[in-house]
Amino acid sequence: MSQEFSDLVKETKTLLKSLQASGIKELPAGSSIAESGTSSLSLAEKEKIIAPIRAEALKCVKCKLCKTRKSVVFSDGSLEADLVFVGEGPGRDEDKQGVPFVGRAGELLTKIIEAMKLKREEVYICNVVKCRPPENRPPEPDEIAACSGYLQAQLLTIRPKVICALGRTAASALLETEAPMSALRGKTLEWKGIPLIVTYHPAYLLRNPAAKKDVWADMQIVLRILAGK
Repeated sequence: MSQEFSDLVKETKTLLKSLQASGIKELPAGSSIAESGTSSLSLAEKEKIIAPIRAEALKCVKCKLCKTRKSVVFSDGSLEADLVFVGEGPGRDEDKQGVPFVGRAGELLTKIIEAMKLKREEVYICNVVKCRPPENRPPEPDEIAACSGYLQAQLLTIRPKVICALGRTAASALLETEAPMSALRGKTLEWKGIPLIVTYHPAYLLRNPAAKKDVWADMQIVLRILAGK
């Protein structure tokens, strides 16, 4: 058995576990993932996989956040994205509109994306948790765990060239570490074989504008990965 085939089998099994964790019992009809793995999925196949996951998330009551939310904020952007941004969770504006990163922090993220010579609709944006924590507090471990199946299924279905974790909560959830930002930034890490770059959350930049230069340095690493360097 070749290493490439072994990796595809492992990748498929991981996605199936993530689907099950998010409440999906079987793959949508017509998906060839079992034969080809997620790396070669067409847009139509990705849409077939994501649609029931999104539907499951929209009615999710797995944790207490469902009691206070106005909207389930699933994602924004392209399923064919080479770059995925993962944030912490929805804020007040996101909860109202049902779209991630639309408030002041979202405006700043959009400016960062555009400074990278990309368009917001070309990337994929999601959060560790899909519902707003009360008073914008950090999501708690049980809430992160309840949403982990959705997030993993999103990332494994898209299989981008690089993931950018925005802030310590996102980094901790993806990397399963309590390491500080200082130990995670400025290097290329991995999530299930996908390069992962950790940077500051845009909301942090609103409070600490001097850190923008650090984020831009991190985005240079992202751009080099996207360029295959």
